Parts: sequence; C-alpha cells; structure tokens
Amino acid sequence: MTFQAYLDAIKANTGLDPADFKRLASEKGILDAKASVVLAWLKEDFELGSGHGMAIFGTFKDRPEASERVDKQFAGPKAHWRPVVDQLIATLAEHGPVGTAPTDTYISLLKGKAKFAIVAMTADRLDVGIKLRDAATMATSPRVEPSGSWNSMVTHRVRVTDPAQVDAELIGWLRAAYDAAG
Repeated sequence: MTFQAYLDAIKANTGLDPADFKRLASEKGILDAKASVVLAWLKEDFELGSGHGMAIFGTFKDRPEASERVDKQFAGPKAHWRPVVDQLIATLAEHGPVGTAPTDTYISLLKGKAKFAIVAMTADRLDVGIKLRDAATMATSPRVEPSGSWNSMVTHRVRVTDPAQVDAELIGWLRAAYDAAG
C-alpha cells in the first residue's frame, strides 16, 4: 500500500483528511507529541491501526530543514539519482509505511522509528545500506558486501551504478530488512 493509499483509505473510513487530523490533534494538544501518544489517540478515537496511524502522524511533521537536506543531497551531478531513490521509496511504501530521516550525507529509511536501510549518493553511484542481521540469502550474492567502515548503522552495502540494478532482488532484501525492523 502506498502512502497515498493509506491516506485515501483513512479518508474513506473516517471522512477526515490529514489537515482535519492535524487540526484535531492541535485542539487536543498532542500535535507535537510522540508517535505513541498520537497512535493511541488515533486508535481509540478513530480505530486506526499502526500503519494508518503512522501515515497520519507523518503528515504532522513539517520539516523544511529535512527537505532542504534532501535537496542538497541531490544537487548538481547527483541529481539524476533522485527519481531512482523516489521510486525506490515508493516501491517500498507499497509494503508498508516508509519514513525518511535525511542527514547531511545519507537518507535513512525508517519503519516507524526503526532504521532498516540508508541510501547515499555520489555522482557515479547510489549506495544502499541494508540493516539485516539474518542475511543468509544476501551472503550468496556477489552484489552484497559487508558495510564495514562505510556505515556502522547498517550491516550490508549494495553499490548501484545503473538504475536497472534497483531490481526485485534489491527490493526483496530491503523488504526483509523492513520486516525485521522494530
């Protein structure tokens, strides 16, 4: 299910859109609360499950600083990677809600608050770091290497030099990491 599909389903079931929920959360004094507080409210008052609740919670956070960081990462000679990363995230979001947390050097992919992967770009390469402790299937592929000193937040690294390499195999590993995350 895509992020938009979550929002569409919520609208169909409750009659409310993200702006309505944001207004109600503000009136309730929980707009800036932790996810657990907002999720409890959404479950109790609107019978929303975790995935749908996280989709609404994600709309509460206006992060211009985060979008600026993302824009900066895709500036100049790295710009051609943006549609690849956007499509990668959209594809993963069909499996479940995917959050992002950009830093100055990479973008974390999150399941709730749990990091399951990162992406980092150079002009020539997209590096996909995957956090998957039990990765027997990954170990048999020559595409995969231990993350080593590249990034200690993930266990494995896949170097992508062609957008076609963002294929079913890579998506499968990322989905396994998503499922294994918190």
